[in-house]
Amino acid sequence: MRRTVRRKPAGAGGYWWYLLPIAIGFTAIVAVPFVANVFFSLFRWKGGMAPMRWNGLGNYADLLHDESFWLSFRNSVFMIVAIVVVPTVIGILLAAMLVDYLGKKFGARAASFLRATYYLPQILPIAVAGFIWSWILDPGSGSINTFLRSIGVADPPDWLGSPDLALYSVMIMLVWLQIGYPLVIFMAALSRVDPELYEAASLDAAGWWQQFRAITLPTVRPEIFIVVLTATVAALKVFAPILILTGGGPEGSTIVPSYYAYRNFFELSQVGYGSTIATVMSIVIFGVAAVMLGWQRRSDRAEGVR
Repeated sequence: MRRTVRRKPAGAGGYWWYLLPIAIGFTAIVAVPFVANVFFSLFRWKGGMAPMRWNGLGNYADLLHDESFWLSFRNSVFMIVAIVVVPTVIGILLAAMLVDYLGKKFGARAASFLRATYYLPQILPIAVAGFIWSWILDPGSGSINTFLRSIGVADPPDWLGSPDLALYSVMIMLVWLQIGYPLVIFMAALSRVDPELYEAASLDAAGWWQQFRAITLPTVRPEIFIVVLTATVAALKVFAPILILTGGGPEGSTIVPSYYAYRNFFELSQVGYGSTIATVMSIVIFGVAAVMLGWQRRSDRAEGVR
């Protein structure tokens, strides 16, 4: 009885070499810094040539009782609302209006122009966007307060200087900055919809809202997941707008974990504690991404069974 020997096709397994650059980049940019961060978090260290004193899990125990950290973590929820929830909802509604209504009434060029207009804040450097909004929200000569004075408001609010308003002012800036991202993705998704579907729905006397629920939302469902995943990760890492607009103030009302880690690293010279904050937030981000990817995979399998 002869044994059949299967020969390995020429070049089989050679594709692993194409993954080598990705593996090197991941190791250098993600894995090594993360391991070093975990290592530093186990010490009390002021950085530079200062001695490193072993602290074990002491920094993590301190973090659990750190009110400033939990305040910054709570503010991350507001960042998710400003970067994920509001722009996604507005983006999908605007995309549907531009494609289904304005594009048909005024032509594709008008819709493309408006899409580029909404996307413009995305291509601005964050420093430029921050300084623009610093001027808009300035309590003395800012455009908002100037307008309020012109209509008779004697004492307009200090948008970035009030602990009660500063966080919401930053959220407004983030919504303006983020809204173009989901809009562009959703418009690209809607471009693959067969126009006859909308025509058939119109013949069946379906209104715009009914068409939106029955055709538009199911079409952009994969893109909604991508937008929510990437924007959630960005919201948990937000740093530059806080640094530019408020510096975490006033009275710590706008502090977020990334800025809190930065402050401990560079302002307070508590490198070990800053590493602890960064490590915890990295684990949170990895966990959120894993949960969302797992949920999406189960949803896709359920759709396939149906």
